[in-house]
Amino acid sequence: MRNKKVSVFGGSGFIGSHLCDMLTDQGYNVTIFDKKKSEFLKKNQKMIIGNILDVDKVRNAIKGSKFVYNFAGISDIEYSNNNLIETINQNILSNSILLEESLNQKVNRFIFASSLYVNSLSGGNYRISKQACEEFIENFYINYGLNYSILRYGSLYGPRSDERNGIFKFIKSAINNKKMIFNGKETSLREFIHVHDAALLSAQILENKFKNKKITITGQTSLTIKELLNLIKEILKDSKIKIVFNTKNHSSHYEVTPYTYRSDYSKKMYPKLSIDLGEGIVKMIDEVKSKSSK
Repeated sequence: MRNKKVSVFGGSGFIGSHLCDMLTDQGYNVTIFDKKKSEFLKKNQKMIIGNILDVDKVRNAIKGSKFVYNFAGISDIEYSNNNLIETINQNILSNSILLEESLNQKVNRFIFASSLYVNSLSGGNYRISKQACEEFIENFYINYGLNYSILRYGSLYGPRSDERNGIFKFIKSAINNKKMIFNGKETSLREFIHVHDAALLSAQILENKFKNKKITITGQTSLTIKELLNLIKEILKDSKIKIVFNTKNHSSHYEVTPYTYRSDYSKKMYPKLSIDLGEGIVKMIDEVKSKSSK
């Protein structure tokens, strides 16, 4: 492969930083674009600090790239629900800028970090933003031929996570507060996948067989939240840790599965008295002639 440059937007973050490590180890020339310098930056990686809405900086970062990954944007569901305009700008508008610049610079493939929530009615503004991005990506392929891979991630955990990660918050609260609180039912089901495994699959996606595909990346074993919290409590060996399920608190998260069957039909209306199509066209012809004569 002559051109081995890969640009990773959001490459300073949780899964993005792990992916950059793997791509570098595999011999790719990795350019990281993020709003802050990566704490895990390697000597042979290029770092660009900037705003993803800055078209000129984005263009320079993508220039010469064979592949572009988009891991940037807002990923916290509650934050997204309380910040609609910021979610639109950081998730939808930013992705659209990356798409246009990838197309203009003839990138081989655009890889987008989506979510299992796109199959759901849960997830609020976050889910809607991911759905919109997927639609634009597919449209760019259909209309302009920009190849893509869409990665729909499930529940991640592992090193380099922070307060936005569920398991990180549970462990931190258990250690500091002797309490773990989940806003939802104890029977809520998840398929957790370690970030290292998710990053490994995200790097493998560059193989040709994954071109123009949507891939689900999640764990192989289902676990209820109650089982997860008891597991953490047992590993910490602290009987004083309390587990609390706040079922009254509204949650935008799914319970058992993100998949939702939706029957979305509209009803057709007619006015009792309507304008005939032929008559309407005749009137339009008169209007066009009138405007043309002025």
